[in-house]
Amino acid sequence: MNIQNYFAVTMEQQELVQWIGEIADHYADGAVEADEQNHLNAELIQALKDAEYHTFSVPQEYGGKGISLTDFLLCQERIAQVDAPTAIAIGWHHISMFNLAQSRAWDEDVFADLCRDVVEHGALINRADSEASTGSPSRGGRPQTKVTLSGDQYVLNGRKSFTTMSPMLDYFLISATIEPDNKVADFLIPRNVEGVSIDPVWDMVGMRGTASHNLVLENVTLPSKACVGIRPNVNPDQPRKWELSAYMMNIPASYLGIAIAARQHAIDFASTYQPNSVNEPIIHLPHIQQKLGQLELELTTARHFMYAVANRWDMEQQNRLSAGKGSSSDYQNWNSPDIAAVKTVAIQAAISVTDQAMRIVGAHSLAMSHPLQRLYRDVRFGLHNPPMDDVTITQLAQRAIRSQGTKEIATK
Repeated sequence: MNIQNYFAVTMEQQELVQWIGEIADHYADGAVEADEQNHLNAELIQALKDAEYHTFSVPQEYGGKGISLTDFLLCQERIAQVDAPTAIAIGWHHISMFNLAQSRAWDEDVFADLCRDVVEHGALINRADSEASTGSPSRGGRPQTKVTLSGDQYVLNGRKSFTTMSPMLDYFLISATIEPDNKVADFLIPRNVEGVSIDPVWDMVGMRGTASHNLVLENVTLPSKACVGIRPNVNPDQPRKWELSAYMMNIPASYLGIAIAARQHAIDFASTYQPNSVNEPIIHLPHIQQKLGQLELELTTARHFMYAVANRWDMEQQNRLSAGKGSSSDYQNWNSPDIAAVKTVAIQAAISVTDQAMRIVGAHSLAMSHPLQRLYRDVRFGLHNPPMDDVTITQLAQRAIRSQGTKEIATK
């Protein structure tokens, strides 16, 4: 069976992977251009919207597809084999919508309006939490974006970093500190509000096609309903709840897509390259087969782990619905050490697989015209996506401690 479809076990899943793959493959050249010119593969994103892929994370009651976590990961992994930055970009839209649909933490009318805008007008949303002065949101820094009250309206000023897919977003979900109460709240900001702008500063060595520019807010005035939630006081050593969501496995799925693409480039090269020192293509050489075997072992192990966790999540969600309990109100903490561990294992595997592929291809892989150099640059960005490895390891350690009936030990 083709490795792309190995985890698509039903006919419906195989058709889904083929469908999304055909869309992505059609815009493969755009991925190269986006990397070279440092902008979004906008035509692919628009094609995904035209195919209504962006509605897959919207609940069925509001006109969306409401697909399973496993099906979502299959799609994301397949898109990433062609264009990982686009998979990451559209994936953040889905993470936002999936989490909101599960938690229902907002006023239902506000959420319903957002869902209708996504379904009827193709709206895209992403969370913008990071700031230059606070670092990763997972480290607990207080937002320097400030909010003041003016009558019954909020006025926001600040700058957010790493706003993925910013040129095509219609909504920004941002964190800000309300003065003088010093409370941290979430705000839903439509793109077309006066004072909202994008500063095109994203110029990284990899993931260039995510267009993760800065979001600038200058005296942005919003109605009271734009405040969609006050954040509770949390331990700064603990990740945000949304970072523990099962749908964050979009990140490992996307980076494993890079690894699958790197694997294919290595096999294609080894199957056809025959220097005059040997009598057949190098894929027949024992040391090349050793590298391919090691590559295959790491990739297969990581994918099995990810899809096993995803399948368990889907089964437990289905069991809750069958029992009439609806979605779990504590869904984001569901077995979070395993969810976090999937990301750590997948990124380690994806980096190693890409490196092994480049060893097989050799110096050819470093040419700017070769696809592997782009995959090499992109895959390393997984190290800097949440949840962070040290947080994951701490979670696993605490689970081990609890399993012995011992209280958690405070981290220092």
